[in-house]
Amino acid sequence: MAENKNFVINVKGGGVNISEEVIGIIAGLGAVEVEGVDSLAGNLTTDTISKAGAGKLAKAVRVVDNDPGAIAVHMAINMKYGYEIPKVSGLVQEKVKQAVETMTGLNVTAVDIRIATVSVSNT
Repeated sequence: MAENKNFVINVKGGGVNISEEVIGIIAGLGAVEVEGVDSLAGNLTTDTISKAGAGKLAKAVRVVDNDPGAIAVHMAINMKYGYEIPKVSGLVQEKVKQAVETMTGLNVTAVDIRIATVSVSNT
């Protein structure tokens, strides 16, 4: 997110620029809603994702533009111990794709997940 990219969607009467940071926030919030996800890489939780600066968010979420109106999301998550990685990753992919497409109108062609760590806590 260091480049500060913007993605343009066309709406009736003009266009709307959406920053990569906004898409990252939407994707991050979608991901941490999935049971089994502890946080995004960098320990970004629901409470801290929208407050995190672009630099910290960039460690967890990266947005790549494939074609006009189409993007791919690459993200790193921290899993909770005891959950099935393939199952949780699939749910994260579905949730992120749905959240970004619904809120932005952009076509999400891929959501790539990297498991950064596994959280072992008693809380």
